[in-house]
Amino acid sequence: MTINFAIIGCGKIAQRHAEQIARVGSLVAVCDINFTKAKQLAIDFDCNAYDDISKLLAVESNVDVVCICTPNYLHAQQTILSLNAGKNVLCEKPLAINCLDAEKMIQAAELNQKKLFVVKSSRYTPIIEALKNKIEKGALGKMYSFQLNCVWNRPNEYYAENWRGTNEQDGGTLFTQFSHYIDVLLWLLNDDAEAFAGFRANLSGKDIDFEDTGVISVKMKSGTIGTIHYSVNAFLKNQEVSLSIVGEKATIKLGGEYMQDLLYQLPEIIDLTELTPNQMANDYGNYKGSMSNHNKVYDNLILALNGMESKHIDGHSALKTVAFIEKIYQQIQL
Repeated sequence: MTINFAIIGCGKIAQRHAEQIARVGSLVAVCDINFTKAKQLAIDFDCNAYDDISKLLAVESNVDVVCICTPNYLHAQQTILSLNAGKNVLCEKPLAINCLDAEKMIQAAELNQKKLFVVKSSRYTPIIEALKNKIEKGALGKMYSFQLNCVWNRPNEYYAENWRGTNEQDGGTLFTQFSHYIDVLLWLLNDDAEAFAGFRANLSGKDIDFEDTGVISVKMKSGTIGTIHYSVNAFLKNQEVSLSIVGEKATIKLGGEYMQDLLYQLPEIIDLTELTPNQMANDYGNYKGSMSNHNKVYDNLILALNGMESKHIDGHSALKTVAFIEKIYQQIQL
């Protein structure tokens, strides 16, 4: 049975979704308040174009999954609207920019007996999947400490004359740039935070409502302690996302521009020859985002919709990342 999709929001990430939908199902409609964008994507993928989500949901009764690719602040509203219309939803990251909205999204999925999928594509990066598998098998033993380091570049032009950079619509650097890697950290550790300390600051003077730099110390509920350093002030381009974990039985570090490489391990718990090649990062022209892996997002979505075992990420799992970031922003002021 062909699964029919609609895309809400026809910006840069929508192209990635449309390509994957063409591979696994059928794209029947797209929507954007900028109808020119919607029309162009509709021409490229031979489907219907709308400038109003309510009209799309009313007319396109055969849609099975609505893909939310709009700015952060619209995720909750548009997801709930789609779920209430009887559609499954695939929501781009972040799920929401506060826990209250995220919980409402989860409740709407449960009330309507529909699935809420969330794009947490970095979990599918081969080295990250391999490390998760080894952790679950006890290869690291007790987790002692970690260090997450995120150093990317976002120039002033990135924030100019759009929703980015505002508390109400963007939510903050941790939500928009680094939520994938907060998600990976929490997923690997299978743990939640107990306490935070640290600093946040806008050191470059960017025209934004929040920090461009942060240094956070974290104590997890298990007793594991760690630090998170992040910045969008790297000179000219993204430089690294790295994660070091010190465990009872092993020490390991992942790195690269998108946490896609193994930098060291002792003992050798992961055989690199067994890993599949990395996907390309999302390239938006004047800046790059995280590793794509949207092919794996869609593969697992299809499995889940067909009632088969899958590694899809649902709302409850994505809520943990929202809660973690929200607590940092509540407890550590600018």
